[in-house]
Amino acid sequence: MELRQLRYFVAIVDHGSMSRAAGVLHIAQPALTQQIRQLEEELGAQLLHRSAQGVLSTDAGKTFYEHAQAILKQVSDARSAVAQSTSKPSGTVALGIPQSVSGALALPLLTAIRNSYPEITLQLTEELSGNLIDQLKSGRINLAVLFDDGQLTAFATTALVEEEMMFITRTDSRFAARGLTITLAKAVKSPLILPGLQHGVRPRIENIVRAAGLSIDNVIDINSIAILKSALLADLGATILPVAPVLAEIERGDLSAHPITGAKVSRTIALCSSKNIPLTNAAAAVERLVLEVAGELCVSGRWLGTTDLRKL
Repeated sequence: MELRQLRYFVAIVDHGSMSRAAGVLHIAQPALTQQIRQLEEELGAQLLHRSAQGVLSTDAGKTFYEHAQAILKQVSDARSAVAQSTSKPSGTVALGIPQSVSGALALPLLTAIRNSYPEITLQLTEELSGNLIDQLKSGRINLAVLFDDGQLTAFATTALVEEEMMFITRTDSRFAARGLTITLAKAVKSPLILPGLQHGVRPRIENIVRAAGLSIDNVIDINSIAILKSALLADLGATILPVAPVLAEIERGDLSAHPITGAKVSRTIALCSSKNIPLTNAAAAVERLVLEVAGELCVSGRWLGTTDLRKL
């Protein structure tokens, strides 16, 4: 198996066509077809299937595509690491951020990268935390912001902030809190709109509720922050979430957030990297900047409901 075969295969999948991939790769189509045939023979599996819609991946091809991407990225990172200067890091760095954190962190981080390291290209991936864990393990991303639930021992982790979760409803909702705060017992009696169990914040909420001797009996699972907001605004229920994903709606007065009493309802957010794949100079620079930006947002109050954990 050769690296060029991996590049050829990834290009075909990305472009969905042998002819288009051949043009991008500057290789004759028969030669490209031959390389893919040799790759399939070595792997003992068909990777691609021709159809009226173009070239599609088989199930084996979809699995191999993820590994091929990870291998090619690590090769690219290795080249960059050798060529980079520590005083002026450059190259591409892939950072994964959960949906519920990106609203607070993504834009300030992009701005800071542009100002501090203009030679670095930052690729931000917004995903469910479960997907980010898989991508970090395989090397498809260099860094990930994850929720520390005690299950991150496979990674090198640095705690960023502790983020409070609140009871959030439409401002004029029938489920709205009657006072400035609401007890956890009363909060879980409302119909709750929550991310699915594969989302890092949901298991945390379930564990807190269970530890308090309570249960969540009426829940709507929604994995999209945008759809979850719409459901709140339609008054289909309440939610228990950090303020960051719905800050714009709270500032407009459309939604209201109330602290929860009776239990500590919060989550720890950490920056993670692989223990097995060394960071390039550029990735190490981004790692330092993520820590700085998160701390500044927390201390300044721009990341509402957070406590800075970097110095604790």
